[in-house]
Amino acid sequence: MFGWEYPPRHLGGLGVACQGLVRGLLYNNVKVTLVLPFAAGNEEEDVDVLFPQDKHIQKIRVSSLLLPYDSPDLYAQRIHAIPRETTQIYGEDLGHAVHIFTETSVELTKDLNPDIVHAHDWMTYGAAVRSAHHHEKPFVAHIHATELDRTHFHPNEWIYQRERWGFEQANHIIAVSNYTKNILVQHYGIPEDKISVVHNGSSEKHDASQFHRQMVNRSKKSPMVLFLGRLAIQKGPMHFLEMASMVHKFKPDVQFVIAGDGHMLPSLVDHAVKLGLQENIIFAGKVSSVEARKLYAQSSCFVMPSLSEPFGLVALEAIAHGTPVILSRQSGASEVVGHAFKVDFWDTEKMADCVLTILRETPLATQLTTEAPRILQKLTWENQAEKVFSIYQNLLHT
Repeated sequence: MFGWEYPPRHLGGLGVACQGLVRGLLYNNVKVTLVLPFAAGNEEEDVDVLFPQDKHIQKIRVSSLLLPYDSPDLYAQRIHAIPRETTQIYGEDLGHAVHIFTETSVELTKDLNPDIVHAHDWMTYGAAVRSAHHHEKPFVAHIHATELDRTHFHPNEWIYQRERWGFEQANHIIAVSNYTKNILVQHYGIPEDKISVVHNGSSEKHDASQFHRQMVNRSKKSPMVLFLGRLAIQKGPMHFLEMASMVHKFKPDVQFVIAGDGHMLPSLVDHAVKLGLQENIIFAGKVSSVEARKLYAQSSCFVMPSLSEPFGLVALEAIAHGTPVILSRQSGASEVVGHAFKVDFWDTEKMADCVLTILRETPLATQLTTEAPRILQKLTWENQAEKVFSIYQNLLHT
């Protein structure tokens, strides 16, 4: 498996999904060899004490500065910050970096004997295609976010073509939602029968006693509305601010928190000031898992206003903490979270109305969280990995 960040360094997203799937596959008795881009100096403890089975995962590390959701501009910023003499190791630009990762990965895995080659998102597809051809085994392409998602349908043409090539080369594709599957069919020309939908899972557990305590604590404090995600156009932080401005006019005591970092931070701060929100908003920056859990627990509601969200693991994290959620209809999470307000990302007026309803109607807010245990029990990574294992078996027996 050509994957990302093990253990993950960021909340939500590709690293967490890869970790959850790998652990789920281990639970289903699938042996996994992970091939990971890994920059020198990023050494971390690999074995989570809560998951000692991680020590049974074989890992092959490839020297690389590649990160999930990379773009040519973001990669260029990082490569310019390191000594010139080391740029050849990692690649002078994004295309060169992907090429080096592909060549090195194929060489390091040529003596393995896999049954399946599995890769996550476009930067690893080249290595997977080469590896699958070398070993004469099926290639499964897993897609968590397309270039169209990341750019609001204004793609970098080179990345878009690399993605489409990977989809065409794959023996089968796993999409994280029906929303994503439809994008592959409509915008990449991939046949429907080549794509299986396996929604992301969750490692979160619902604690009923903790949920009750949180509801009591929330009722004693000023309302707080939370956004948590990358500060990028895909995630809709500007729409969150527009919604916040509308809510503020009706309930000036509401506090808003934007947690996460990204290139949009300066413009978001400026826009918040223009909207008169400077006394009612906190830009929390990147938060740890522990900090995120505290934010979920303190929030009166969580808003995910993404313009195009293949899934949205943060939605599952929020409901696990008993937090009512408002989800963009343009998201995969809205397919599996039934008890939630669902609005189009652009309808900030409706979004604000949903927030005000949750803050005003405590019984309704409580009702929105009642489905969480059933969802989390169904969407475990063990269950979702079993579906992936079934896809493997079908490929090997056809």
